[in-house]
Amino acid sequence: MPIASLDDYIAAHKQYLNFCKVATRTSVIGQPFSVFDVAGATGAGTLAGANAVNGVIPTDATPGYPDMDDFGANQKGYLSRVISTNNVACRLAVYDRLWVAGAHAYNANVTYTAQPPYSARVPSGNFSDLKIVIECVTAINGSPSFNVTYVNQVGETKTTGPMPVGSTMTVGRCFEVPLVPGDTGVQKIISVVGTGGTSGTFNINVLRPIWDGRVAFGNDGDNMDMLRTGMPEVFATSALYVLVLSDTTNTGTLSISLEIASK
Repeated sequence: MPIASLDDYIAAHKQYLNFCKVATRTSVIGQPFSVFDVAGATGAGTLAGANAVNGVIPTDATPGYPDMDDFGANQKGYLSRVISTNNVACRLAVYDRLWVAGAHAYNANVTYTAQPPYSARVPSGNFSDLKIVIECVTAINGSPSFNVTYVNQVGETKTTGPMPVGSTMTVGRCFEVPLVPGDTGVQKIISVVGTGGTSGTFNINVLRPIWDGRVAFGNDGDNMDMLRTGMPEVFATSALYVLVLSDTTNTGTLSISLEIASK
């Protein structure tokens, strides 16, 4: 059942997930970087995608993601508190990683024909706000660009056209592929074409935004309660995935504690 009042929240079961990285990654100021494979308390995941043919739907049981307890029968879960810190000033963003395919070569021309559906992790079947994100697995040299064909939030097939990153992509760097004007979300990816690069590999992802926050200066942090998180729905199988947009040239040693309330 939904949490619809303060009394519901107080009565709800709470579990706490910790996402901590004890090493840093070289980054580019203001650009999003994945820290999925960086050593930490949740354990490092494998940066390269597990399936380059049709992609996979990762879950909390996949190494590298915080492990959640199952919710009770007919219960729903919500992100009700986030405590975050880092030793560098940055933005931190948490997503549910719904689908990932790769690793693909820099010049890939891949059409997916049997993608697993991720609709079970989309609240109320609303595909709006889902994002297409390229993730660099090994450095992509040259001037990479990506052309993605996808099914939008209302079931129409669209093609972005070549979308240039603007510079070489180093390991872990991510690039959000802009949707066709007027589109707000993604039901599935049909194909991806890489051009402009000279070497390297990448993943393509569909991400659902869950939370983002700001670390104003090194060793600072924030504590957002249910009113500030907005209580976005999460699922017992959600693959919670973090991107760091640093004010400096490394991602820092970060810690994010997530309270999940379910009822």
